[in-house]
Amino acid sequence: MSLSSAITTAQTIFSNTGLQTAALSTNIANASNPDYSRRVGILTLDSNGAQVLKIQRAADNGLIKQSMASTAESSAQDTIDKKLTDIRTLLGGNNYETAPSTYISKLRDDLQAYATKPNESTLAATVVSSAQDVVTSLNSVSQEIQGMRGVIDQEIDDQIDKLNNLLVQFKSVNDTVRQGTANGMDINNELDARDSYLRQISEIIGVRSFTRENNDMVLYTADGTMLLDTSPREIIFTPVPAYGASTTGNPLIVDGAAMNAGSSGNSTAKGSLAALLQVRDSIIPLYQSQLDETARGLISTFAQVDMSGSGQDDMPGLFTWTGYTAGDSIPDGSNIENGLAALIKVNDALVKTKGGDPTDLRDGGYDVDGQSVASPDYLGNTDDDASYSAILDGLVASMSKDQDFHEDTYLDTSISIVGYAKRRSAGWSNWCPKAPRPRKTRTRS
Repeated sequence: MSLSSAITTAQTIFSNTGLQTAALSTNIANASNPDYSRRVGILTLDSNGAQVLKIQRAADNGLIKQSMASTAESSAQDTIDKKLTDIRTLLGGNNYETAPSTYISKLRDDLQAYATKPNESTLAATVVSSAQDVVTSLNSVSQEIQGMRGVIDQEIDDQIDKLNNLLVQFKSVNDTVRQGTANGMDINNELDARDSYLRQISEIIGVRSFTRENNDMVLYTADGTMLLDTSPREIIFTPVPAYGASTTGNPLIVDGAAMNAGSSGNSTAKGSLAALLQVRDSIIPLYQSQLDETARGLISTFAQVDMSGSGQDDMPGLFTWTGYTAGDSIPDGSNIENGLAALIKVNDALVKTKGGDPTDLRDGGYDVDGQSVASPDYLGNTDDDASYSAILDGLVASMSKDQDFHEDTYLDTSISIVGYAKRRSAGWSNWCPKAPRPRKTRTRS
C-alpha cells in the first residue's frame, strides 16, 4: 500500500469515526425531542473501494402515517370532549345546579305543596316563581348553546389561519427536501422539520401523504381532497355573525369541495376542524332539539283542559310561548318545534307583577297572556271553593305521567317530563348513540 493510499484510508477512518460520534451525540441531545428521528450510520463503498459512512434517519414511513392518523383522531376527540364539558358547565357542572331539570323538579315539589294546601295563595305565587325559574333556565341555556356555535365559527376561522401558515411552512421545507434530494445533499434535518409540520397539520385536519420523485410530498385531506400539490390549495370559510336554533352554519371549502364533519357518537372526525363542524352542526342542534322537546312537554303538561267534555282543544296554561296568538294549537310532538326553548314563557295571566293572579292555576279557565281566549268550559272550580284541588292534583300527576317525545332527540320516547329533563341533562356526554337521521322540524318565530 502506498503512503498516499494509507493516508487516505486513515482520513476516511477518522472521518467515519467523527461522523459516527457526531450522530451519537445528536441522538443523545434529541432523546426527548418528538420531532427528531434517530440518526444511524450506514457503511458503503466508494468508487475506490473505501468504506464511507453515510448518516441516515431511522424513520419508518408506515409508523409516521399511523402517527398522523392517531394524532388527527386524538385531536378530534379532545375537541369534542372540551365542547361537551363546556355544555355541562352551562348546566352548573357535575351537579347540574342550573339545569332545567333541577328547576323542573323543584316546580313539581312546589306544585305538590300547593295541591296539598290549595287555599294558600303564597304557595300559588311560589309555583309561578318556580315556573319562571324553569323558563329562565330553558331560555338562557338555549341562547348560550347557540352562542357557542358562533364561538366555534371563530375557532374554525382561527384554525384555518393556523393551517394556512403551516402549509406555507411545509411547502418551503418540502421544496428544500426536493431540491436537496435531487442534488445529493444531506436533508435529514429538513425531513425532520417536514414531519413536524405534518404532525401539526394532522391536529387540525386529517391528512394523507404521498411521496413521489426526489422525496417530493403531496397532501390530501382524509376526505380525499387535494390539500397541497406544489403549493397549498385554497381554503374558504365565512363565519356566521349570529346563530339561532334554525340557523345553518356555512360550509368549510377545501379546493372547491366541502369538508365532511365528523359523525356518530364515537365520531369519525379527523382533526379539530371536522370535530368543530360536528359540534356546531350535529351535537349542539341535537341538544337544542332536546331543550325544545322539554319546552313542548312542559306546555303540554300544564295545558288547560276542556272540563265540559265537549272535546275542545287544550289551550296553554301555566306555560305558553312568545308569539302565541288566540287559537294557536299546542304543539302535539309530531314535529320538533325548533327554537321553542328560547320562546317558552310563563303565562302573564298567572304573574302577579303583570296583573295576573297565581291562584287561577288552581281554578282553571284563565286567559292566555291577556288575549281573553279562555272559556268557561275550561273552568274547574265553578264554586270558587278555596280548598278545590282537582286541577292541581291532575297537574302533579301529569308531571309524573309518561308522555310521548320525538324519537329524533335520541332520548326515551315515552317518559315523564321530569324524567325526560333529567335524561337530557345527565346524558350530555351520550349525545348521539348513532348517526343522526333527518329531522322533521318546525321553526318557531
